[in-house]
Amino acid sequence: MDWMAWTWPTAAFFATIAALLVLFTVLAIRFPETPRVGVLRFETTRGDRLFITLLGAAFLNLAWLGLAPWPQWGALILCAGWAAAVFRWV
Repeated sequence: MDWMAWTWPTAAFFATIAALLVLFTVLAIRFPETPRVGVLRFETTRGDRLFITLLGAAFLNLAWLGLAPWPQWGALILCAGWAAAVFRWV
């Protein structure tokens, strides 16, 4: 890990995203799905909802860092709620 100067939290973050991609690939192969239309009125699949969740979580964390004086654990809770909402209603 020295060649990129990664820290363990950074490596864990990217390993988690890689594991999610593998999991969602296995789910897509094992349990194919048809796209569904959610509250935003466009078709999404599991992968689309994962992408929307990760993108939204990135923006929520950046906003939290810039605006909130509280610890980052609050952003993690907010992102978990965001993920639940996206997978339920989008």
